[in-house]
Amino acid sequence: MRILVVEDTEDVGEAVVHAFERMGHAVDWQRTRRGSEDALAVQEYALIVLDINLPDGSGFDILSALRERGAATPVLVLTARALVDDRVDALDTGADDYLVKPFDFRELEARARALLRRRQGNAVSNLSVGNIVLDQTARTVRLAGHGVELTRRETALLEVLMGQPNRVFSKADLLDQLYGFDGDAGPNAIELYIARLRKKLSGATAEIRTLRGEGYQILPPRSGTP
Repeated sequence: MRILVVEDTEDVGEAVVHAFERMGHAVDWQRTRRGSEDALAVQEYALIVLDINLPDGSGFDILSALRERGAATPVLVLTARALVDDRVDALDTGADDYLVKPFDFRELEARARALLRRRQGNAVSNLSVGNIVLDQTARTVRLAGHGVELTRRETALLEVLMGQPNRVFSKADLLDQLYGFDGDAGPNAIELYIARLRKKLSGATAEIRTLRGEGYQILPPRSGTP
């Protein structure tokens, strides 16, 4: 998943970005309201982690503008403001969740996972397609009950595909999900990761299919297939 982090404090921003990259997400980090608005103008995100106090404005303005144009992107607000009124203001403005600084990064990661699951329509942390099960919390994959060793990027790609079975993702879609603005990977990288996934998931009842000129999708097993 591709995540936008809006945070002007260097050490906090670095730690948040590292936490999400460790989870396998592509992350764009902006330190100002203007930079954030520029990023949102050209890129869609699975999640926005938004600080309120920015050097050139308020994160509430970013959130308000986002909701006014009908964007339903989940937003997790980070702020040092601990008063109940501040939390109510954030939620009423359109935030999906709220975390007060300083916070435990395990809680940040858990809240982010919950919002991403909600976005995908999943109530639990496991994604299942056929006999493939991906635990989004532990970042592990099992095939017919047996563990499969995948790299962080391979797991992230499989998570994108399994999050929406049957959907066709173009190479551009997948690059957007796996790499941030600073990523230098090209379309051939997606072909490589798809090939690796097919090899490591040999024996899966689900199929990772290539649609020439369109992209890739994961298909559940046909009716009657175990």
